[in-house]
Amino acid sequence: MSLMKYDRNFDDLVERFEQRIYETAKGDWRLKLLREDLAPFYRPEPPLTVWDTGCGLAQISLELAAKGHRTTLCDLSGKMLARARQQFGDQGLNAEFHHQAAQTLAPSLPLFDLVLCHALLEWLAQPLPTLQAIAGRVKPGGHLSLLFYNRNAMVYLNVLKGQWRWQNLLNDSYLGKGTKLTPPHPQYPHEVIEQLEHWGFTITVHTGIRVFHDYVARETREQSEVSELFELERRYCRMPTYRDMGRYVHLVAQRMQD
Repeated sequence: MSLMKYDRNFDDLVERFEQRIYETAKGDWRLKLLREDLAPFYRPEPPLTVWDTGCGLAQISLELAAKGHRTTLCDLSGKMLARARQQFGDQGLNAEFHHQAAQTLAPSLPLFDLVLCHALLEWLAQPLPTLQAIAGRVKPGGHLSLLFYNRNAMVYLNVLKGQWRWQNLLNDSYLGKGTKLTPPHPQYPHEVIEQLEHWGFTITVHTGIRVFHDYVARETREQSEVSELFELERRYCRMPTYRDMGRYVHLVAQRMQD
């Protein structure tokens, strides 16, 4: 049974989302690793068609547009979409904007060379059916960039914290609990990968985001060199075991040619 009747709309949390996610070292690290994973798509030639689903503040699609790629963006949040539109306007860049949920917009869209689905899956009322609709807009030979909140990390962190959380883990009642910025539908990487492969995709990049950071006590972080921690993240984030323990997991999946 779904824990949410509707997809999460961030109109009421735009400023908090921006401050807690993007204006932090954690958000900066996430963007750096995403850029590394997506480096081949930053080349200006040939120009690509790109769909950014649940675009939020659209940092990655904005950078791709600056390279000359043709971008389409959508978001359920009108306020988020307005921020993205403003960012494009400030840089004199054009894009196609849709104030609409990705799964309802998908049937009316063409196929794309690259589809971005970043930090969206875990906020959806029906994560995997919606992902299937999104993945269906990737053209044969094209790519899906999928970043999602990792259920492995949520389980592990709650075990470490103990107390009442252990019983919640045993009966799965921890899902949908926590702060307003704690996603209710984290996903297991192996299950997402199985679905993508079933739909005809091959995983070409598999990266964990914050594979160590969230497990390190705050006191330890404050007494240590943060740049060294990031270098440790970068060294281990694409290795098996570590990558599936990141707070987020990033996959780049290529759709097989027909």
